[in-house]
Amino acid sequence: MSEGDDETELGDPVRTDDRTGPDDEGAAVEAFERLGLTGYEAKVFIALHRLGSGTARDVAEITDVPRSQVYSVAENLEARGLLEVHHASPIRYRPVRVEEARETLRERFEHEQERALEYVERVQEEMPAEETTEEIWTVRGSGRIDDRIVDLLSNAEDRIVFAVRLPALFDSSIESVLEDRATDGVSVTAISSAQRVRDRLEDRENLRVQEPREPRTEDERSGRIAVVDDDSVLLSVVDDDGSETAIWSVESLFASVLIQLIEANEETLERAA
Repeated sequence: MSEGDDETELGDPVRTDDRTGPDDEGAAVEAFERLGLTGYEAKVFIALHRLGSGTARDVAEITDVPRSQVYSVAENLEARGLLEVHHASPIRYRPVRVEEARETLRERFEHEQERALEYVERVQEEMPAEETTEEIWTVRGSGRIDDRIVDLLSNAEDRIVFAVRLPALFDSSIESVLEDRATDGVSVTAISSAQRVRDRLEDRENLRVQEPREPRTEDERSGRIAVVDDDSVLLSVVDDDGSETAIWSVESLFASVLIQLIEANEETLERAA
């Protein structure tokens, strides 16, 4: 999947690099914050591991956490299962072992994840039966569009018409699914003005390969068209910067009407190829 790919159903995830650990305390504190600790909690926990054990004064001397705040922060860490308290005078604190902390944080993360997703599932189940989803979706980036086309083609039962203009937009995953669907008895037609694309498909059994009758050499914007059965369609265009954007729809009035328009005007397919 190419960098910058985006689809409107989902936002982009936060990028992290888990190949190596944080190389400074600031990065470690940020990592702990992403796991649910506050900045002060992370700093106190790290300080106690540096000290082995210590009092509030000891912690305040090597962090920017005020001594008056260390007590409440330590109480929170104790409640989280991340440190132990020795009730002496003065009170001393000792962090749990790293492995124990790792397991505690993992369990907490998994618990919070389940709580969040269970609520989302409940909301989804409570949706009114008559509510419908969006009929038209937008997907950006050639990698994401490759995935969407493969998904659409994989669900074909009767026929596929696929048109592509640029060899760079004819991903091997699409080539494979076209061949597989043709082998399974689906009527598959591939259209392209690019000889390299046609050569890759020419000898595939049960797969029709066509060249547009009048290729439009000045066309630099059309990308790909995929028509599946009578109810699924995807169209893409290539932007001025070379990026690709597509709209797609499945089992919708929009898809049915657009397929009829495409088939009524054969030149539409030829221009895309």
